[in-house]
Amino acid sequence: MGRGLGRTGPLRALGAMSGTSLDGVDAAVVETDGQRIVAFGETAYRPYSEAERAVLRAALGQWGGPAVEAAARVVDEAHRELLSQFDGVDVIGFHGQTLAHDPRGRGTLQVGDGAWLAEALGVPVVWDFRSDDVKLGGEGAPLAPFFHFACARWAGLTGPVAFLNLGGVGNLTWVDPAAPSPEAPGALLAFDTGPANAPINDLVQARLGQAMDEGGALARKGRVETGALELFLSEPYFSRVPPKSLDRNDFAEMIGLVSELGDADAVATLTAMAAAAVAQGMEHCPRAPDRVLVTGGGRNNPVLMEMLRVSLDCPVDPVETVGLDGDMLEAQAFAYLAVRVARGMPTSGPSTTGVPAMVGGGIVSRPVGNPRS
Repeated sequence: MGRGLGRTGPLRALGAMSGTSLDGVDAAVVETDGQRIVAFGETAYRPYSEAERAVLRAALGQWGGPAVEAAARVVDEAHRELLSQFDGVDVIGFHGQTLAHDPRGRGTLQVGDGAWLAEALGVPVVWDFRSDDVKLGGEGAPLAPFFHFACARWAGLTGPVAFLNLGGVGNLTWVDPAAPSPEAPGALLAFDTGPANAPINDLVQARLGQAMDEGGALARKGRVETGALELFLSEPYFSRVPPKSLDRNDFAEMIGLVSELGDADAVATLTAMAAAAVAQGMEHCPRAPDRVLVTGGGRNNPVLMEMLRVSLDCPVDPVETVGLDGDMLEAQAFAYLAVRVARGMPTSGPSTTGVPAMVGGGIVSRPVGNPRS
């Protein structure tokens, strides 16, 4: 399957992402030298079964024990199954599954064994991207901003732009593509905006047995409870100066704020909270972006997108409008970051995670006895 890392020029990197929405594993190929994007390659998706999703849910917020071990087995096997479908890959970027994230306390935990995966697939695997950043005082998230800079350059954008990822948690990257590199002062600012799809998914799963509010259908029928929205926006997190990051369950009390509401009103209110968190976050940007490009599952929710367009003072569009793939952007990011790690380039810095100096996080595991690695 693999051709190894021992050559200069662009590499064919395969990235994988299993996000906080717990829907499944995305995989995508990027040809890159770690600086510019040469080409985007094939993609694939492997959904988690209901049983697998239940195992992962049971381990959320835990730092060890049988539930975490069971989750790790699900993550490893799902990735092996999906990534084995790709050929001619030089390196794999394996994010794993975040179960707990507490950068100012216990650290960060992504389950998934990159060394095992390298042996199973016969390809070098870069993994454990976040730990070094956290150990050195950073937030460990978000990690896609350096890739977003490359995307803005690939798309030919010249003015400031914001990439907004609406997964389980929302995160925003403000990019100045006129800067000479992502490491340059003023090139990037990144942070988690607040909860996005996770509370909505959790509520409809608990109440209705559904994975998500498909197409925003429930939110469109509901009425936003402004009192709950105001309480949510009074959270100190929103006034904290970025960089800053969140765990999937940091705002679990949101469910409590809407617990007395009917299904449609509760979902409408949670959707409004996700949009309002983004609007609050935009106030931290160095300059107003020319546009906001939305990636992640939230861009498929027309109610959420409408709320964003009403609350923001610039165009709000899915990333597809500039030729990018919003379903695969995070998987592509870890393909790109894998090459940067393998070549000793930084993957985060003071303006993206708050780490005091540039950091190239990640472990490179090579399959034993594979001369091409």
